[in-house]
Amino acid sequence: MALYRDTGVVLRVQKLGEADRIITLLTRRHGKVRAVGKGVRRMSSRFGARLEPFGHVDVQLYTGRTLDVITQVQTLDAFGAGLVPDYQRYTAGCAVLEAADRLSAEEGEPVLRLYLLLVGALRALADGVRDPMLVMDAFLLRAMTQAGWAPALAECARCGRPGPHRAFNVPAGGTVCETCRPPGSVSPAPETVALLSALLHGDWPAAEASDQRCRREGSGLVAAHLQWHLERSLRSLPLVDRRGGEPDGVPSESAPV
Repeated sequence: MALYRDTGVVLRVQKLGEADRIITLLTRRHGKVRAVGKGVRRMSSRFGARLEPFGHVDVQLYTGRTLDVITQVQTLDAFGAGLVPDYQRYTAGCAVLEAADRLSAEEGEPVLRLYLLLVGALRALADGVRDPMLVMDAFLLRAMTQAGWAPALAECARCGRPGPHRAFNVPAGGTVCETCRPPGSVSPAPETVALLSALLHGDWPAAEASDQRCRREGSGLVAAHLQWHLERSLRSLPLVDRRGGEPDGVPSESAPV
């Protein structure tokens, strides 16, 4: 029996049998791990409450033939306590967890940068200091960058001509110049592109100075860019409360044709 220990964030849980669960974690050293929590659905479980989505835990496992088995759990951060009471932060957090799950497709492959981004995003959401929509979009942009899908914002995605450029085309990879502009491109406000750049590079004073219209438009572009590369949308995005934005997370004026 090979024991190992790691820290990780619980991404999702699934029922297994009458009392067990399959726990999916994104860990610091082992990437995505799916493991069995035996008896965690029983009221008498020693650590069932610690293995819930949004939990940041120190976990000990042993390697099984098909799935690893969790033997010890210690809570490091209970992010859920700060998210569940607030619907907007909770739904943004759900989108962050689902995106992390989808962007770490290979189990057992270390993705340290994604893990650190995830912990940072959940901490920012739970703290309640920043706008949850900005936190969510910043996470999605940076996570896509780690996956090699960063949108071009300062240059033409096709020819590399320095910007700023007014057109944005998701299949092309971001902003495009007038020469390279494909049919179906949209024309977001220059302030929207500046907001996306600020979120990508961590310029929070500039991001927080943006208005709600630019935030909604930028969020739609981020969602469309992610959906294009994942080849399907996140199921949690339509539930995100944008307080005045479009309910599906993709404003109609920014949806690529």
